[in-house]
Amino acid sequence: MTRSISIFGATGSIGDSTLDLIRHDRANWNVVALSANCSAEKLAKLAIEFDAQIAVVGDEACLPELRQHLSGTQIEAAGGAQALCDAAARPVDLAVAAIVGCAGLAPTMRAIEQGNTVALANKEALVSAGEVMTRLVAQHGTTLLPVDSEHNAIFQCLEGNNLDDVRWITLTASGGPFRTKTMAELEAATPAQAVAHPNWDMGAKISVDSATMMNKGLEFIEAFHLFPVGLDRLRIIVHPQSIIHSMVEYRDGSTLAQLGPSDMRVPIASTLAYPARMDTTCQPLDLATIGNLSFFAPDEERFPATRLAREAAHAGGGTPAVLNAANEVAVAAFLAGQIRFTQISAIAARTLDTYVPPAPQSLGDVLAVDAEARARAGEMLEIA
Repeated sequence: MTRSISIFGATGSIGDSTLDLIRHDRANWNVVALSANCSAEKLAKLAIEFDAQIAVVGDEACLPELRQHLSGTQIEAAGGAQALCDAAARPVDLAVAAIVGCAGLAPTMRAIEQGNTVALANKEALVSAGEVMTRLVAQHGTTLLPVDSEHNAIFQCLEGNNLDDVRWITLTASGGPFRTKTMAELEAATPAQAVAHPNWDMGAKISVDSATMMNKGLEFIEAFHLFPVGLDRLRIIVHPQSIIHSMVEYRDGSTLAQLGPSDMRVPIASTLAYPARMDTTCQPLDLATIGNLSFFAPDEERFPATRLAREAAHAGGGTPAVLNAANEVAVAAFLAGQIRFTQISAIAARTLDTYVPPAPQSLGDVLAVDAEARARAGEMLEIA
């Protein structure tokens, strides 16, 4: 049976992997909407290849170029934040939310309001608006499927089991490119080194988050909302090979782990086919060649981001949104060469110290907290 799909963030790494899977299963998918921040030429080519109904650029300044590339086709072109939300409101069987950062929050909420299935790859949306978003999911009866390899692994390990029987949920972290570096080496780390992840092919922002371990911290908060077992039953372990993507230990002593290659097409395929399975062209695991799997406790002296995230999760309310916003500002500054690598978490910490907002009750509240936190983080950059 043909299913309809919209992909928000179609030109990023998640979008590329999703469309690759659809490309090999073309007859079963009807593409409704594709979006990008800009990348107008690439977005237009994808929209034409997959015969999308509409292509949307988040940056409205890129709309004339998009229209030019779509000239002579029947594909609608649109631009701007409202256009993204309008596209997300179009009913589809599956909406893939893969816009990086808080920019993806509003369209993700609109997709949730349609009451179908949302494959969530935008962790910042759930971190910043966890309580608001989970209420909306419950209100509209939406099925929320996690795309992140760690959360998708947990989702698979929990399938058919009772959350009351869970002793531990363990998120695995690769440790990123700087896992064995000294503090002196971290101080001197460059953006090029930070984005060179040893296992995963990801965008620049997510790669830097992996290098600081903030990615795992944000995933810790996300797991708290996705799998409500309580913060005291969530933990993080460093697993450099990125073969075990996460684990669930039950009260009888059994531990279920999901293994797979370091290829985002595996968890994406899980969401596309859910509750069934689908073929992929991913290389199968060769455990004999891999040889050994190793595990280490996180080092929160060199990488304090996981501690900051855990503390933000315990504080609750608007604090996780502050952490996320401050981190986005700091990562952008690092990539632009304005601050050192070690200052990313430091700026996030100082922003948390200066701003403790009330719990957001709506999307508007979340966006207000986000804006204020960004402004304060920006001030921190000036004195960094």
